Amino acid sequence: MSNSGKMRVGVLFGGRSGEHEVSLLSAASVLNAIDRSKYEVVPIGISKEGRWLMSSESERLLKGEHKTGNPRHLRAGDPASTPGAAVLARGDSVLVPPEPGSEHHSLIPFESAGHTPARAIDVDVIFPVLHGTFGEDGTIQGLLELAGIPYVGAGVLGSAAGMDKDVMKRLFTAAGLPIVKHVTVLRAQWEKEPRKVKKLIEAKLKYPLFVKPANLGSSVGISKAHDAKELAPAMDLAASYDRKIIVEQGAGKKKKAREIECSVLGNDNPLASVPGEIVPMKEFYDYAAKYLDEGSELVIPAKLPKKMTKQVQEMAIAAFQAVDCAGLARVDFLLDPDNNKLYVNEINTMPGFTAISMYPKLWAASGLEYPKLIDRLIELALERHQEKSRTSYSRS
Repeated sequence: MSNSGKMRVGVLFGGRSGEHEVSLLSAASVLNAIDRSKYEVVPIGISKEGRWLMSSESERLLKGEHKTGNPRHLRAGDPASTPGAAVLARGDSVLVPPEPGSEHHSLIPFESAGHTPARAIDVDVIFPVLHGTFGEDGTIQGLLELAGIPYVGAGVLGSAAGMDKDVMKRLFTAAGLPIVKHVTVLRAQWEKEPRKVKKLIEAKLKYPLFVKPANLGSSVGISKAHDAKELAPAMDLAASYDRKIIVEQGAGKKKKAREIECSVLGNDNPLASVPGEIVPMKEFYDYAAKYLDEGSELVIPAKLPKKMTKQVQEMAIAAFQAVDCAGLARVDFLLDPDNNKLYVNEINTMPGFTAISMYPKLWAASGLEYPKLIDRLIELALERHQEKSRTSYSRS
């Protein structure tokens, strides 16, 4: 607790992933909406190079109080709050990476030549608004576990499993959840024997195909290959983002599959929101459709029969539990209009969290407004940390 008696919440954002800019937008929304009468907020930025920024510098950058030129803004979230994003992306400010401070439950910067030691990042709970690699994949969660700091969201296992689409699909299959046909290919295989890999994919799957990096989100690096001619460029793009490539058979032959999403909230007894539907302006909801271009439509609640709405909610909770998730997640579905069959597409353990992102909008439609949602996530983080403290790690 701070001297004022308020809980100190560290909002961690930025990071080294391809979703760095999305993280800035999510963080700007959280910083804008969090109840300052309850919490003392400590913004903690991480540059694209992995450099940690002082809290004052992090907030200043997000507010744009820096010479940033004229960076192109993403559409989603709070654009007025993010003109400093370009500076954070360039990594103009440097704070050496912290080490866990187990005694004081804080993050203490290393002392090294050429750097003045900064004070410890001393907080009661961390809200890691980090998307993608090095933030949503269990790496930052492991650091926070070592530091003994409560944090919002899934743990190391849930985060890692939720990030890796290959492992995720294996867990969904083990849980009896329906998924589309797919093939997993290693980048090394593709680069060494592209013809053999292409033949294998075409033997198991039918076009159109969706080609994705296994460990990335926000639709970064995803392509739709309508035929053999488009497959190789799609594979090359996905391979530039990850060592594992997922190739999925598209759902819906006569008509395009509907994209249904459902938000989940909780720890051991999670709850599901009303489902929503994405009606993309493009062929699918890619990065540009999500953040740069206007025209995609969010339908909340999704226009589904009551029975299917319940099915979506039950499957969302089952998917959440299958990857051992905690705190929050958004589960994405594909609804095949040809046979009305529902497939679990993927789970996002730290979904986009801007005020206009699907995750908080679905909870708002379910009766839990954005600021209260932040409160609940912090409560769940503390609850999970307290539960873990009951565990013995040695015999003495």
